[in-house]
Amino acid sequence: MKRIGLLGGSFDPPHHAHLALAHAALEHLQLDELRWLPAGDPWQKTRRLASAADREAMVRLAIEGEPRFVLDDRELRRSGASYTVDTLRELQAGEQAEWFLVLGQDQYANLHTWHDWPELLRRVTLAVAARAGIEPAPSELVAAAPHRMQVVPLPPLAVSATEIRERIAAGRDYTDMVPDAVARYIDRHHLYRGHPQELNGHP
Repeated sequence: MKRIGLLGGSFDPPHHAHLALAHAALEHLQLDELRWLPAGDPWQKTRRLASAADREAMVRLAIEGEPRFVLDDRELRRSGASYTVDTLRELQAGEQAEWFLVLGQDQYANLHTWHDWPELLRRVTLAVAARAGIEPAPSELVAAAPHRMQVVPLPPLAVSATEIRERIAAGRDYTDMVPDAVARYIDRHHLYRGHPQELNGHP
């Protein structure tokens, strides 16, 4: 059966840490493909910095050259709040596969706040990033079904979208934190040029 990973996020902008996690998931989980799911109107976040069109374009540029990376824009096109479990229902209704939800440790720690998380756990295997020497904290959510979680080893890489946006707003160099094509897009479209204090809060 085909093995498919799902990597969701704001990708505001997509950066090297996103790519490192995606590549690690491909190899560690032996995925046939990994689908990038830029969030449309995520229920846990109240505002957006780059438009949906800009974030979609940046993800497309970031994943060029890796045929196993696939952009899935369904959450961008969905009206109203965007829930991961709704996306899984849609995907699994139309395709038979073994599904993996790739999460950073911060997402994993907050999983109990996600909409319909019990159903989410029934539908996917969690693939949780873990940097060297730092294991994800045990979760009561998966204690009853430990086979539904795998740990994805991740090399240390201190990159965050918040820092990227702050650097851009302050006129500082940020280009070592994102793929070259993404940096060119950001500069060409004058993204994230607001006041630094306005640019916090979206990893």
